[in-house]
Amino acid sequence: MGKFNFINTKIEGVIILNPTCFEDDRGFFMETYNKQDFEDIGIVGEFVQDNHSKSSKGVLRGLHFQYNKPQGKLVRVISGKIYDVAVDLRKSSKTYGEYVDVVLSDENKKQFYIPPGFAHGFVALSDEVEFVYKCTDFYDGGDEGGIIWNDEDINIDWPLSEIGEENLILSDKDINWKSLKETKTNF
Repeated sequence: MGKFNFINTKIEGVIILNPTCFEDDRGFFMETYNKQDFEDIGIVGEFVQDNHSKSSKGVLRGLHFQYNKPQGKLVRVISGKIYDVAVDLRKSSKTYGEYVDVVLSDENKKQFYIPPGFAHGFVALSDEVEFVYKCTDFYDGGDEGGIIWNDEDINIDWPLSEIGEENLILSDKDINWKSLKETKTNF
């Protein structure tokens, strides 16, 4: 049995991963990253930074990207549940402006690989969420960009009925991003 089940999505390079999980009465064990297995399916590049965030229900983070130092990200939830999205910002791509979504939780143990050239965001669906991710480049606050979460052209189907739009919690930065049409990107 392989360590991972890799699921290609409608956008080339964006992959959902189901790690093989070995469970018994003591708990579970799973491998969350294996360089050789990832390279075999085309996820190349070195992960150079790991991040860990905690959010409460209704927190929406995103849609973030970096202009000159785009990051590939391998994301997963270790506690709770989120709705996660990746938006294609590569202008030469046939899927420019389209998105892939997935629900990630501590129960389903799914992971999501988002290549460089994408905006990324999520909303917390459970009372508390702990989210961890590996990045292929270092974060640079001066290089950060974003797209407004409710861009009408991207038209993300956020599961607002689960939390109520009035209960969304966004940072000042995330409230003030512009639309995709108004945002210049380098991809």
